[in-house]
Amino acid sequence: MKVAVLGASGWVGSHIVKEAKQRGHEVVALVRDPSKTNFRDVEVHPLNVTNLDDNSLKKALNGVNVLISAIGGRAAGNHKIVASTAVKLLTTLPKIGVERLLWVGGAGSLEVAPGTPLVSTPNFPDAYKAEAIAQSEALDVFRNSASSLNWTFISPAAELFPGDKEAPYRIGGDALLVDTQGNSRISVSDYAVAMIDELEAGKYPRQRISVAY
Repeated sequence: MKVAVLGASGWVGSHIVKEAKQRGHEVVALVRDPSKTNFRDVEVHPLNVTNLDDNSLKKALNGVNVLISAIGGRAAGNHKIVASTAVKLLTTLPKIGVERLLWVGGAGSLEVAPGTPLVSTPNFPDAYKAEAIAQSEALDVFRNSASSLNWTFISPAAELFPGDKEAPYRIGGDALLVDTQGNSRISVSDYAVAMIDELEAGKYPRQRISVAY
Protein backbone atom coordinates (compact mmCIF):
# COMPACT_ATOMS: atom_id res chain seq x y z
CA MET A 1 0.00 0.00 0.00
CA LYS A 2 0.95 3.63 -0.26
CA VAL A 3 0.66 4.95 3.27
CA ALA A 4 1.27 8.43 4.62
CA VAL A 5 2.38 9.09 8.20
CA LEU A 6 1.42 12.44 9.70
CA GLY A 7 3.93 13.33 12.40
CA ALA A 8 6.50 11.03 10.79
CA SER A 9 9.49 12.74 12.40
CA GLY A 10 8.16 12.23 15.92
CA TRP A 11 9.09 9.41 18.28
CA VAL A 12 6.13 7.14 17.51
CA GLY A 13 5.74 8.29 13.92
CA SER A 14 9.34 7.49 13.00
CA HIS A 15 8.98 3.94 14.32
CA ILE A 16 5.81 3.49 12.28
CA VAL A 17 7.62 4.71 9.15
CA LYS A 18 10.43 2.22 9.80
CA GLU A 19 8.06 -0.71 10.33
CA ALA A 20 5.98 0.12 7.26
CA LYS A 21 9.11 0.37 5.09
CA GLN A 22 10.44 -2.95 6.40
CA ARG A 23 7.19 -4.60 5.31
CA GLY A 24 7.47 -3.26 1.79
CA HIS A 25 4.92 -0.45 1.87
CA GLU A 26 5.47 2.80 0.01
CA VAL A 27 5.68 5.51 2.67
CA VAL A 28 5.03 9.25 2.52
CA ALA A 29 6.33 11.19 5.51
CA LEU A 30 4.30 14.29 6.40
CA VAL A 31 6.29 16.68 8.58
CA ARG A 32 6.39 20.34 9.50
CA ASP A 33 9.94 20.88 8.22
CA PRO A 34 11.32 18.41 5.64
CA SER A 35 14.80 19.96 5.94
CA LYS A 36 15.09 18.53 9.46
CA THR A 37 14.46 14.93 8.40
CA ASN A 38 16.86 12.27 7.10
CA PHE A 39 14.51 9.57 5.84
CA ARG A 40 15.80 7.20 3.17
CA ASP A 41 13.61 5.90 0.36
CA VAL A 42 10.69 7.84 1.77
CA GLU A 43 8.72 10.56 0.00
CA VAL A 44 8.61 13.63 2.26
CA HIS A 45 6.03 16.41 2.13
CA PRO A 46 5.54 19.46 4.35
CA LEU A 47 2.25 19.53 6.24
CA ASN A 48 1.49 21.62 9.29
CA VAL A 49 -1.42 20.45 11.45
CA THR A 50 -1.93 23.98 12.75
CA ASN A 51 -2.98 25.06 9.25
CA LEU A 52 -4.67 22.15 7.48
CA ASP A 53 -6.79 22.85 4.44
CA ASP A 54 -8.29 20.73 1.68
CA ASN A 55 -5.73 21.75 -0.95
CA SER A 56 -2.67 21.03 1.18
CA LEU A 57 -4.07 17.66 2.21
CA LYS A 58 -4.95 16.74 -1.37
CA LYS A 59 -1.45 17.61 -2.57
CA ALA A 60 0.33 15.79 0.26
CA LEU A 61 -1.87 12.69 0.00
CA ASN A 62 -1.87 12.25 -3.76
CA GLY A 63 -2.16 8.52 -4.50
CA VAL A 64 -2.19 7.57 -0.81
CA ASN A 65 -4.45 4.70 0.30
CA VAL A 66 -4.18 5.07 4.07
CA LEU A 67 -3.16 7.89 6.40
CA ILE A 68 -1.65 7.15 9.80
CA SER A 69 -1.83 10.11 12.19
CA ALA A 70 0.79 10.20 14.93
CA ILE A 71 0.25 13.61 16.51
CA GLY A 72 -0.17 14.59 20.13
CA GLY A 73 -0.02 18.37 20.03
CA ARG A 74 3.12 18.61 22.14
CA ALA A 75 5.39 19.63 19.25
CA ALA A 76 2.94 22.33 18.21
CA GLY A 77 2.57 23.48 21.82
CA ASN A 78 -1.17 23.11 21.46
CA HIS A 79 -2.98 19.96 22.57
CA LYS A 80 -6.30 21.32 21.28
CA ILE A 81 -4.99 20.71 17.77
CA VAL A 82 -5.52 16.96 18.27
CA ALA A 83 -9.33 16.98 18.26
CA SER A 84 -9.54 19.65 15.57
CA THR A 85 -7.22 17.61 13.34
CA ALA A 86 -9.49 14.60 13.80
CA VAL A 87 -12.48 16.69 12.71
CA LYS A 88 -10.63 17.97 9.65
CA LEU A 89 -9.42 14.54 8.54
CA LEU A 90 -12.82 12.91 9.00
CA THR A 91 -14.32 15.61 6.82
CA THR A 92 -11.67 15.90 4.13
CA LEU A 93 -10.18 12.43 3.56
CA PRO A 94 -13.33 10.92 1.99
CA LYS A 95 -13.50 13.85 -0.43
CA ILE A 96 -9.93 13.41 -1.68
CA GLY A 97 -9.98 9.63 -2.09
CA VAL A 98 -8.10 8.46 1.01
CA GLU A 99 -9.79 5.23 2.10
CA ARG A 100 -8.70 4.80 5.71
CA LEU A 101 -7.30 6.63 8.73
CA LEU A 102 -5.34 4.93 11.50
CA TRP A 103 -4.92 7.08 14.59
CA VAL A 104 -2.22 6.88 17.25
CA GLY A 105 -4.36 7.35 20.34
CA GLY A 106 -3.53 7.73 24.01
CA ALA A 107 -3.96 5.38 26.96
CA GLY A 108 -5.63 7.95 29.21
CA SER A 109 -9.14 7.17 27.97
CA LEU A 110 -8.77 3.44 28.68
CA GLU A 111 -10.86 2.32 31.65
CA VAL A 112 -9.34 0.92 34.84
CA ALA A 113 -12.89 0.17 36.00
CA PRO A 114 -16.25 0.64 34.27
CA GLY A 115 -16.69 4.38 33.72
CA THR A 116 -13.29 5.25 35.25
CA PRO A 117 -10.67 6.33 32.68
CA LEU A 118 -6.99 6.02 33.50
CA VAL A 119 -6.47 9.79 33.17
CA SER A 120 -8.82 10.41 36.12
CA THR A 121 -6.86 8.22 38.55
CA PRO A 122 -4.83 9.96 41.31
CA ASN A 123 -1.42 8.72 40.15
CA PHE A 124 -1.76 9.70 36.50
CA PRO A 125 1.31 11.89 35.69
CA ASP A 126 0.49 15.59 35.42
CA ALA A 127 3.01 15.99 32.60
CA TYR A 128 0.90 13.79 30.32
CA LYS A 129 -2.57 14.82 31.46
CA ALA A 130 -3.22 17.53 28.85
CA GLU A 131 -2.24 15.22 26.00
CA ALA A 132 -4.33 12.39 27.45
CA ILE A 133 -7.38 14.61 27.69
CA ALA A 134 -6.81 15.83 24.13
CA GLN A 135 -6.70 12.26 22.86
CA SER A 136 -9.87 11.46 24.82
CA GLU A 137 -11.57 14.37 23.08
CA ALA A 138 -10.34 13.07 19.72
CA LEU A 139 -11.82 9.65 20.48
CA ASP A 140 -15.16 11.32 21.17
CA VAL A 141 -14.88 13.08 17.81
CA PHE A 142 -14.43 9.76 16.03
CA ARG A 143 -17.24 8.02 17.86
CA ASN A 144 -19.69 10.86 17.28
CA SER A 145 -18.79 11.47 13.64
CA ALA A 146 -21.12 10.71 10.76
CA SER A 147 -18.18 10.59 8.35
CA SER A 148 -18.01 7.67 5.93
CA LEU A 149 -14.28 7.31 6.56
CA ASN A 150 -12.98 3.93 7.72
CA TRP A 151 -11.01 4.81 10.87
CA THR A 152 -9.31 2.88 13.66
CA PHE A 153 -8.12 4.48 16.91
CA ILE A 154 -5.26 2.48 18.47
CA SER A 155 -4.43 3.13 22.12
CA PRO A 156 -1.09 1.93 23.50
CA ALA A 157 -0.52 0.50 26.96
CA ALA A 158 -0.20 2.87 29.91
CA GLU A 159 3.58 2.66 29.59
CA LEU A 160 4.85 3.17 26.04
CA PHE A 161 8.59 2.84 26.42
CA PRO A 162 11.70 3.08 24.19
CA GLY A 163 12.88 -0.30 23.06
CA ASP A 164 13.05 -3.01 20.45
CA LYS A 165 10.50 -5.71 19.70
CA GLU A 166 10.11 -7.86 22.81
CA ALA A 167 7.08 -10.12 22.70
CA PRO A 168 3.72 -10.78 21.07
CA TYR A 169 1.15 -8.14 21.96
CA ARG A 170 -2.49 -8.57 22.91
CA ILE A 171 -5.45 -6.63 21.54
CA GLY A 172 -8.18 -5.27 23.79
CA GLY A 173 -10.97 -2.73 23.71
CA ASP A 174 -11.83 0.08 26.09
CA ALA A 175 -10.43 -1.59 29.23
CA LEU A 176 -6.79 -1.04 30.16
CA LEU A 177 -4.84 -4.21 29.36
CA VAL A 178 -2.51 -5.38 32.15
CA ASP A 179 -0.22 -8.40 32.48
CA THR A 180 -0.10 -10.96 35.30
CA GLN A 181 1.89 -8.51 37.44
CA GLY A 182 -0.68 -5.77 36.91
CA ASN A 183 1.55 -3.77 34.55
CA SER A 184 0.37 -2.19 31.30
CA ARG A 185 3.34 -1.92 28.96
CA ILE A 186 4.43 -2.06 25.32
CA SER A 187 7.58 -0.93 23.54
CA VAL A 188 7.30 1.71 20.86
CA SER A 189 8.65 -0.81 18.34
CA ASP A 190 5.94 -3.35 19.15
CA TYR A 191 3.30 -0.61 19.08
CA ALA A 192 4.47 0.14 15.52
CA VAL A 193 4.13 -3.57 14.71
CA ALA A 194 0.53 -3.50 15.97
CA MET A 195 -0.19 -0.41 13.89
CA ILE A 196 1.10 -1.94 10.66
CA ASP A 197 -0.61 -5.24 11.43
CA GLU A 198 -3.91 -3.37 11.52
CA LEU A 199 -2.93 -1.45 8.38
CA GLU A 200 -2.56 -4.77 6.57
CA ALA A 201 -5.40 -6.75 8.14
CA GLY A 202 -8.07 -4.09 8.64
CA LYS A 203 -9.83 -6.12 11.32
CA TYR A 204 -11.16 -3.24 13.41
CA PRO A 205 -12.99 -0.66 11.27
CA ARG A 206 -14.58 2.32 12.98
CA GLN A 207 -13.59 1.33 16.51
CA ARG A 208 -10.99 1.88 19.21
CA ILE A 209 -8.64 -0.93 20.13
CA SER A 210 -5.84 -1.11 22.67
CA VAL A 211 -2.55 -3.01 22.49
CA ALA A 212 -0.25 -4.19 25.29
CA TYR A 213 1.83 -7.18 26.36
